[in-house]
Amino acid sequence: MDVKPIRSEEEYQAALRIVSPMFDNEPALGTPEGDYMEVMVLLIEDYEKKHYPMPKPEPVEAIKFRMDQMGLTPKDLVPAIGRLNRVYEVLNGKRQLTLPMIRRLNKLFNIPAEHLIGS
Repeated sequence: MDVKPIRSEEEYQAALRIVSPMFDNEPALGTPEGDYMEVMVLLIEDYEKKHYPMPKPEPVEAIKFRMDQMGLTPKDLVPAIGRLNRVYEVLNGKRQLTLPMIRRLNKLFNIPAEHLIGS
């Protein structure tokens, strides 16, 4: 099994074709096939980070995503943001998050701080 860096879109597509069937019948860890799959996935991830970077979410979108994940209502955000009217102002984009709000959202709801800091 030949392993080499992925440098082109064609090599990337070929690597995906090789690895995709392995997810249906995943090889055991520590076996030559398992090691090969692990290395190929790392190479694929590296290529994707360089050529298909994921954009950072907007702060309000990060909050709404976490609300959806956890089944939260705006009222649940009061301890992190403040009064309910302030929560709605933040969710509607009429008020920016402050540093204390970001810290509390991070601590209470485990929203990564880097997602809450505006671009």
